[in-house]
Amino acid sequence: MPAYELIIPQELDGAAIRKAATGIMGLSSRQFKRCKFQGEMRLDGELVHADARLHAGQRLWLYAPERDVPQPEAREIPLTVYYEDEHLLIVDKPAPLPSASSQRQTGATLENAVYAHLGCPEGFVYRPVNRLDKGTSGLMVVAKEAHAQHLLQKLLHTDQFQRTYLAVAEGTLPDCEGCIDLPIAKEDAASIRRIVHPDGKEARSFYKVEAVANGRSLIRLKLDTGRTHQIRVHLSALGCSICGDFLYGTELPELPGRFALHSTAIRLWHPLKNCWLTYESPLPDALAALLTTSNHNE
Repeated sequence: MPAYELIIPQELDGAAIRKAATGIMGLSSRQFKRCKFQGEMRLDGELVHADARLHAGQRLWLYAPERDVPQPEAREIPLTVYYEDEHLLIVDKPAPLPSASSQRQTGATLENAVYAHLGCPEGFVYRPVNRLDKGTSGLMVVAKEAHAQHLLQKLLHTDQFQRTYLAVAEGTLPDCEGCIDLPIAKEDAASIRRIVHPDGKEARSFYKVEAVANGRSLIRLKLDTGRTHQIRVHLSALGCSICGDFLYGTELPELPGRFALHSTAIRLWHPLKNCWLTYESPLPDALAALLTTSNHNE
């Protein structure tokens, strides 16, 4: 059950509890409301209301219960866990496993696997910090509590949450490295496809070609923005669609249900442990093999 503590510093003397909670303590407005209406607030051990004023040196303790949500089905799916503590875990999502359950996605998902891995805890809420498409494999961060998720999501697309991808693409790019700076928009209201469009949202992908073989390229990418399908759309726009990408390129029988995109590295600042976490997942064998077998699209 999430609880948060703070010794009130001098600069918060006389301030309202909300200022400490959503400021230094980093709670979201939604978490603070749960403290206020469903949880507890204590100053030096005494129950107080949200309008209580703080004094330097006091100990503020807040309790925010998790929201009540239906529990997922536990699925014993083999799961590679690179890091785990009481706040978060970093896992290697296989493909074509979806990241989360939904009304459209009722089969096995990473959500089911994480729930089973944690021992089916009561009141479980699935809290992915970053997400990967069903057809993408690699490193994902999952928070175990609302506070950790809130703090980690604030770091997304900053230098404190760096993600690196490897893609095997058809053809070759015009330069060995560079930045793809092309705005991305939805193709239309009914489609999940995205397109490069001048009226779209800004999107930048930095890339470096690692190898070229058999008419294909191994490309390392880092994102400066986080648009839906960004890498897939950007590479396709340059005439180098990701191998097996059934939405923006051509499906490959040797990659059933997935395409050749892998979240290979994560480096993030742990906001609750105050330390760096750096992990790397190697390119799956099935994707590496695409560079040593003939390109049927040639």
